[in-house]
Amino acid sequence: MEFLSFKQENNIAYITLNNPLEYNTLTLKLLEELDGLLKKLAAEREVKVIIIEGSDKVFCAGHSLKEIESKTETEVLELFQKCLGVMRTMRDIPQIIISKVQKAAVAAGCQLVAASDLAVAGEEAKFAVPGINSGLFCSTPAVFLSRNIGRKKAVELLFTGNFMSAEEALKHGLVNHVVPASQLDEATDKLAADVAKQSLNIIEIGKRMFYEQINMDDFQALHYATHVISLNTKHPDAKEGIRAFLEKRPPVWNDKKPVTK
Repeated sequence: MEFLSFKQENNIAYITLNNPLEYNTLTLKLLEELDGLLKKLAAEREVKVIIIEGSDKVFCAGHSLKEIESKTETEVLELFQKCLGVMRTMRDIPQIIISKVQKAAVAAGCQLVAASDLAVAGEEAKFAVPGINSGLFCSTPAVFLSRNIGRKKAVELLFTGNFMSAEEALKHGLVNHVVPASQLDEATDKLAADVAKQSLNIIEIGKRMFYEQINMDDFQALHYATHVISLNTKHPDAKEGIRAFLEKRPPVWNDKKPVTK
């Protein structure tokens, strides 16, 4: 891989955006690599959590304005459709995705954090959707950003282009935890391990259910959730988990086989 670094430890995967000369911008080639790797991890089912991180200097500076300027309208549409495809892949795969943010997450980089299932930030991290400063409103980052944080704060960020600190991001719900930079690896690994101890099958059921119901009205969501949990009770991993609880022992998951959709 040219623009990504990858390693796997037990059932946790680590993907590092590795294009520091261009501030880890989401070029078409990087997006293609990321989409392919995520789909490969989903198909193999060897990991339960995927951590996406940047470099010591920047998490991700968004799309490359140089690349956008050089492309035709059709080519720019291809670029943004590929980014859309990556966001869809992130949502559809069974694994939980954690963004680990050490420094700046800007524009589509902020979108990447917002589209992740979980996020941990170092105290020096900061977030912005400053496209408006360049005459290019951050329309696509606005989608996931506005589904993470309150409307008023989203509008403030989108129309001023100002940065939001890690503490503000925590307050407004963009990230789950903020820790000193020296503790970022440890805190992210702990969160990942807390998820990775679960059955991948049940993670997959739960992730799909959570995002399906999130925009339903209350009782439509409850009817849907009632159907999902009823089927879940008879899943082999649910039977094992219940039996292990009653027998006061750790469960042994059989979660390499995909959930039937």
